[in-house]
Amino acid sequence: MSGHRLPSGGRVDRNKPLRFRFDGKVYSGFEGDTLASALLASGVMLFGRSFKYHRPRGLLAAGSEEPNALVSVDRGPGRFTPNLRATHVEVHEGLHAVSQNRWPSLKTDLGAINDRLGM
Repeated sequence: MSGHRLPSGGRVDRNKPLRFRFDGKVYSGFEGDTLASALLASGVMLFGRSFKYHRPRGLLAAGSEEPNALVSVDRGPGRFTPNLRATHVEVHEGLHAVSQNRWPSLKTDLGAINDRLGM
């Protein structure tokens, strides 16, 4: 964990740490964390890219109204669920989530050229 999490408070159980993966990188969180809160606590600010122009998108809200932090969750063969809000996905041991609308990676997205060519 980095220094982005408050030392106390909230609805997480700090006695039960969990490990999960986001875009292939291993992060840690606590029981009761959502994917959004665990990633924010780990210092991740970029959650995905916009659909058309591939502009970087971060977290905007904390609940069901969140429009930007859409992720896909892989739960094994044949169990891939896209378009889930990171504020609704509960972190559990072994969670494997990936960001959307990017290729080859979230930081270096080749589709972002559409932003320059849009007009």
